[in-house]
Amino acid sequence: MFVVIFSVSFSIYCYSNLRVGLEEKAKTTTDFFGNYINQSYNEYYQSCIRYAQTFEEKNNLELQFISTSGKIVASSYGQWAGQAPETSDIAEAIATQTISHYLGRNPHTGERIMAVSSPMIYVSGEVIGVLRFVTSLRNVDRQIVMAVGLAVLVGILFIAFVLYSSRFFIRSILEPVSEITATAKRIAAGSYGARIQKRQDDEIGELADTINDMSAKIAQAEKMQSEFISSVSHELRTPLTAITGWGETILSGDHIDPGETRRGMVIILREARRLTSMVEELLEFTRMQDGRFTLNMEDADLRAEFEDTVFMYGSRLKQEGIELLYEESDEDIPEIPCDVSRMRQVFLNILDNAAKHGGEGKRITASIHHESGAVVVRIRDFGPGIPEEELPHVKMKFYKGSSKARGNGIGLAVCEEIVTMHGGTLTLENAQGGGTLVTISLPTGEE
Repeated sequence: MFVVIFSVSFSIYCYSNLRVGLEEKAKTTTDFFGNYINQSYNEYYQSCIRYAQTFEEKNNLELQFISTSGKIVASSYGQWAGQAPETSDIAEAIATQTISHYLGRNPHTGERIMAVSSPMIYVSGEVIGVLRFVTSLRNVDRQIVMAVGLAVLVGILFIAFVLYSSRFFIRSILEPVSEITATAKRIAAGSYGARIQKRQDDEIGELADTINDMSAKIAQAEKMQSEFISSVSHELRTPLTAITGWGETILSGDHIDPGETRRGMVIILREARRLTSMVEELLEFTRMQDGRFTLNMEDADLRAEFEDTVFMYGSRLKQEGIELLYEESDEDIPEIPCDVSRMRQVFLNILDNAAKHGGEGKRITASIHHESGAVVVRIRDFGPGIPEEELPHVKMKFYKGSSKARGNGIGLAVCEEIVTMHGGTLTLENAQGGGTLVTISLPTGEE
């Protein structure tokens, strides 16, 4: 369509420019000959012959003087060059007494020509002849053909570019998008961990990286969830087995030693409390997941709460052969808005983790300070610490890492949620000299 429109427009432009140029030349020449109109016909005839003989553009144009009968009176190609023209422009110029033109083939030679005829008029208004310019269209047509050929070449190159771009688009966008779609469907169907081959470092490549990362995280979450279910099942089975075993032992014997009975009841009570604690932790996690996890905020002396928790838990750890050292401080620690029961839950959970994962160090230290507008609690064990590659994941839900200690992997996730809801931070790091250091920072609200 572009080639056709260009070809037609260029042809019209070329022919129009040529016609306008010939019409202006014909008008100028006709005005010049107006000086001879009042002469005798013989003098007019001689003037035409002389002008035609001296016409300077005879190599490009043929100048003709034609009588009203249509015969050539004089021509720049010779006095009686060629046969009498039979084109429509002559009769039209005589009839309308205006400049007219003809575009077409010469009736005698078949050559494509353009002719412009201008009437020569006496003062009385009588037309005594026609001044006619004739030119071949060979050169103009050649230019038009060349321009059209160039347009066709440009069109072919454009189509080739479009085809190449289409193939490139299909190869670089559609095929990768189709592959990404297929892989996404596989992931949605349960093939967690499926990966997309990255071809280029562009937006599609970035999308592939994002989906690969998502797939890996889903696979990891699925794995952790499976491990969580297995861990919870194991954690539930252990106390239930102890409760069931001792219950059956107590019920089956007629003559059981009271001391043995008391020992069994103590174990049943301890394991029941352990089950209760696990269920409460799971309920807390469920509330956290569905947005029902709330805080009851009030101004409280966090140091007093922390010290009570440390002293209470220290007595329990002493029975297990672990020493809990509290580093007392004389500095003033302001009251801060917090949920006391939730913060006790955080302190107990972290102390319990320190005992489970770092208890082999037989020592745990705890401290609380007022630092830069925040109350900072530090709890450190002297166990083996956390492998560096596991540090970024230890606070993730269901994550247990390489630790063989009992637990379901959601305690730290709940603790971090509680601390975050207080506007604070909870960080874990390996302490210098061994062990794990947990730091809790809560804002005091001071300016």
